[in-house]
Amino acid sequence: MAEALSIGGFTDHHVHLQLVDVGLLESSRLGRGLDLGSDPVQIARIAGAVSERFGHDPHGIAISYAGAFLTPTGGYPSDRSWAPAGSVRELDDLDGAVAAVAEMKAAGASVIKIASNRTAGPVFSDELVAGIVRAADEAGLPVVAHAEGPGEAQRMPRLGVRALAHAPFTERLSDDEVARQAGRIAWISTLGIHEGEAREIAIDNVRRFHAHGGTVRYGTDMGNGDTPVDLNPAEVGALREAGIRGAALIRALVPVAATAGRRFLLPARDADPFDVEPVHLEPVSLEPAETEGTR
Repeated sequence: MAEALSIGGFTDHHVHLQLVDVGLLESSRLGRGLDLGSDPVQIARIAGAVSERFGHDPHGIAISYAGAFLTPTGGYPSDRSWAPAGSVRELDDLDGAVAAVAEMKAAGASVIKIASNRTAGPVFSDELVAGIVRAADEAGLPVVAHAEGPGEAQRMPRLGVRALAHAPFTERLSDDEVARQAGRIAWISTLGIHEGEAREIAIDNVRRFHAHGGTVRYGTDMGNGDTPVDLNPAEVGALREAGIRGAALIRALVPVAATAGRRFLLPARDADPFDVEPVHLEPVSLEPAETEGTR
């Protein structure tokens, strides 16, 4: 019989905590969340509140964050009603980009998020993306990119971006491109937010990326619509559809050392993640964060 595995809660690598009731984290299976686009002051406050309530508790939850989206003037998501006030920095030149990276670092960010959505407005030039990556590298912060529109998912890895915030869904990448990316960049899944052709494209890309040994990280874009503040069945199901099952699925969900505190027991390394049981459970209250928008 397979030996049970003690884990520290699952990681959701793409959340927007200003857009959800963070009080629901208390009863979730999550042990870590990476916020990829919020007002830096507000997300630092939210992360601090979670740490204060949960940091030394048996239900410990760790929150890390990027702070604001970095985007060109008029770029995505500057015109989106769901984007909280202060969550976007519109940039025109390298000096502004370097200042924005420094601002996010000072606010406690552990990654930098850039938006490169060609279908919804202007995108950064190659030179400016590379400059942001250099500034972030000097600050010790990897860059994560929202890449959308023809050629964007291919462009970002070539410019030094470390992770895609969404598995490519605009177009089917060639087998050669998938193989190249498998050795140089991670993809955050977010398959469950798509429908129709975009879903089919994303799942096909992930299936081939995974087959080439690429790193797929579980992420849901929590806050984009009515998503659960917990392990997401739609995302887990889509990952399985893409061929990520058993131990590979658990690796996508628990890619880093377990968080201090929160502990769950997985019946076996290749067990269904929904079969986890809390090792210890005590009621802890957490004040919900203010929400804004419908995304």
